[in-house]
Amino acid sequence: MKNGKQLLNNNLSPELIKFLEDVCIFFQPWWLEAVSPGQWGYSVAKRGDDIAGVLPFTYKTRLGKYRLQDLPLVFSYQGPWIKNGTAKYSRNMSEEKQIMAELINKLPDFAVFNLWLHPNVTNWLPFYWNNFMQTTRYTYIIDASKNIDEIWNGTRANIRTDIRKAQNILRIVEEEDVTRFFELEQKTFQHQGIQMPFAVEMLVRIDSECSKREARKILLADDEKGRAHAGVYLVWDNTTVYSILRGSDPQLRNSGANSLLVWKAIEYAISMNKNFDFCGSWNEPIERFILAFGARQVPFFEITRTSSKLVKVYRMVRKYI
Repeated sequence: MKNGKQLLNNNLSPELIKFLEDVCIFFQPWWLEAVSPGQWGYSVAKRGDDIAGVLPFTYKTRLGKYRLQDLPLVFSYQGPWIKNGTAKYSRNMSEEKQIMAELINKLPDFAVFNLWLHPNVTNWLPFYWNNFMQTTRYTYIIDASKNIDEIWNGTRANIRTDIRKAQNILRIVEEEDVTRFFELEQKTFQHQGIQMPFAVEMLVRIDSECSKREARKILLADDEKGRAHAGVYLVWDNTTVYSILRGSDPQLRNSGANSLLVWKAIEYAISMNKNFDFCGSWNEPIERFILAFGARQVPFFEITRTSSKLVKVYRMVRKYI
């Protein structure tokens, strides 16, 4: 990875802005600015005058000089995103590998580089050839091609029972203020004994940018006393609704609110003719809950490379203090 070739946030060309119009929401410059203010950019590969692919990155600095591209604090995929070819399969594969190699070569130096590739990226070999390591992760997707009755019939009986039960005691509210949702997130992590991985300021920035573009919805399940049992935070792009955050009140967890909220989110995605992405989980009970809606398991890759042993030790120490 070499210095001086990355496209930083203060130099977005008209060609790049045009290229990004139909690209995943998590690749957009306004999203990168919301999650990592002032510390993001793009590696760009061109063929002639046309952009052939981009690889966005965010970073933070540790120990005064080491740049880290780390996993997102709020679920989001990253690059690369490569323009679809029209040639034969073997020719397209060869071109894709060349573009990916160029994007990797144009990245700035990182002491640690760690990101989740979009599920559309099914070939990570160019990263392997550049000394990256890979871990396979999974997300779960409901396809827009299915109709809502088909999805309902494919949902397990216990989930349908929870949804019906919750409909009798709860109402779904479209919340405009992100504060109530953040409070549910805090309760969720506190119950697990885990520190909140992101500050409310980050969520407020994301919410502000998505709201401006009419690309988000906050759904809460309230009871007759006005108590929020659970909530879900949705964002979307041209093809997919992403359930990036879900939270609930541990003291009110038996109401079926989570099942009802997920069902309403799926209904919303299908009504817009978009896929619904649960945004993965490595937690077995949550994975079991997601599969109960008939979602399709889809692999994606986590890519890692560590260049600094000092920073690696620093991160391990920070994890336990």
